[in-house]
Amino acid sequence: FFTAFFLLLEKKNIDKKFSTSNNVSIIILIIAATHYYYMKNIWLKHSDNPIVYRYMDWFLTVPLQIIEFYLIVKIINNISIKIFYKLLICSFLMLLFGFLGEIEAIDRNVGFILGSIFWLIVMYEIYYGKLAQKKNEKQDKKIDFIYKNLKYIITFGWLIYPIGYLLNNNNMIIVYNLADFINKILFAIVIWFGAKYI
Repeated sequence: FFTAFFLLLEKKNIDKKFSTSNNVSIIILIIAATHYYYMKNIWLKHSDNPIVYRYMDWFLTVPLQIIEFYLIVKIINNISIKIFYKLLICSFLMLLFGFLGEIEAIDRNVGFILGSIFWLIVMYEIYYGKLAQKKNEKQDKKIDFIYKNLKYIITFGWLIYPIGYLLNNNNMIIVYNLADFINKILFAIVIWFGAKYI
């Protein structure tokens, strides 16, 4: 909540063209904070891994984070809505297969592999696909800084999640919490910093 509140206070201090991205970051952080409140209560009451609540959080926040790339590139270049939907659908399917593996509706390894395929599609789009090409057509210091750093966060930050996926319950919770901290709070701070200081 603190980071969301901070970004809310900073709305007037950032470059106006980033206000939509800043608002999306605030929404992501509020959703995450709310779900963490519920997950904490489940853990304290039942000493159980609240995996369903965690995935509810991710099903809302991860597609929003991926859409941030689209919103940022759209500031400097016209970009097809098809890219928006491709990112949205692939990020959703990545999570869906991970979730189905975690709750053992499908084999964990199959869920891991299928989720990873959609993660790789998202990564390809961000590094080499039409989204990356549109971003590279026009240069903008703020956009370049934000895009590059968000790209690194979801590349290396998201690699933490498969580690948690493969661990036991208690270690999984620690790893997932660390990954969420990096991938949500740092993600939002990069957008704010680039919009204000670059």
